[in-house]
Amino acid sequence: MNNKPISGHVLPRFAGIATFMRLPYVALPEANDIDIGIIGVPWDGGTTNRAGARHGPRQMRDLSTMTRNVHHVHGIAPYELANCADLGDTPVNPVDLMDSIDRIQRFYDQVCEQGIMPLTAGGDHLLSLPILRALAKVHAEPLGMIHFDAHTDTMDRYFGDFEYTHGTPFRRAIEEGALDPKRTVQIGIRGALYTAQDKDWGLEQGIRVIEIEEYMDLGPDKVMQEARRIVGDGKTYVSFDVDALDPVYAPGTGTPEIGGISTHDAQAMLRDLRGLNLVGADVVEVAPPFDPSGNTALVGVTMMWEMLCLMAEVISKRQGN
Repeated sequence: MNNKPISGHVLPRFAGIATFMRLPYVALPEANDIDIGIIGVPWDGGTTNRAGARHGPRQMRDLSTMTRNVHHVHGIAPYELANCADLGDTPVNPVDLMDSIDRIQRFYDQVCEQGIMPLTAGGDHLLSLPILRALAKVHAEPLGMIHFDAHTDTMDRYFGDFEYTHGTPFRRAIEEGALDPKRTVQIGIRGALYTAQDKDWGLEQGIRVIEIEEYMDLGPDKVMQEARRIVGDGKTYVSFDVDALDPVYAPGTGTPEIGGISTHDAQAMLRDLRGLNLVGADVVEVAPPFDPSGNTALVGVTMMWEMLCLMAEVISKRQGN
């Protein structure tokens, strides 16, 4: 019997202990029968601008009470297709970045070894690196990625020789062999650069970068046709930074860039991921201190809901249902 959320008809949405999607909390390693684990990473040790994403998972859990059971467009009922649970938060060390990365990766190593597909709420974007490491290890191959963001996050170093910030995770993942650059597409990239060469490295590796101007010319349907062509049938990770969205929709983030994607277009693009060979996903950079209304957290968990539905369908097909 799959886990089901507590219904708003049984317990009001503002009542009870907050968990992702109102699902039960199941601690590792007791999660042997879980197909999709929803995980918080309350950490922003890689932030170089406005800190605050460490508080994202807690507020996202609270706002996730607004999700229900059946997707209103494609009709997917994820909790009928896969056994889902809140696996809690990863261990983190708020005063030691490298120790946090190690702690996060050990947690995801266990998640992946138990055959659980991870859906993550961050936290700053550096957290994608240990997740990609764990997934690439268990799948024994580099992954493709569809990445929604205002920034490429393929910078090399900050403040001299420091290699690990929320602006560097995908460069490190490519260098380590966890991410296949030729099966990676980045959507919504925009904003001023430090130097004219900032974008060169990723393009030289083969990353397909769709800057916001091209996105606006093509529209979401054609952009996703291109994204699907790039990742193909291979194993694919999805990473959604809320600063991909225009800050009118998601002001609560550390590095906002105006002129971004609308929430409606973002939802439409995520729905176009249906049928891909998904192995995990994250939504990152929700920083509640910059949006006390909670709207950015609501946006973040709504994007997670879109992903959860598609991930559950992937699980069901793999299980032959």
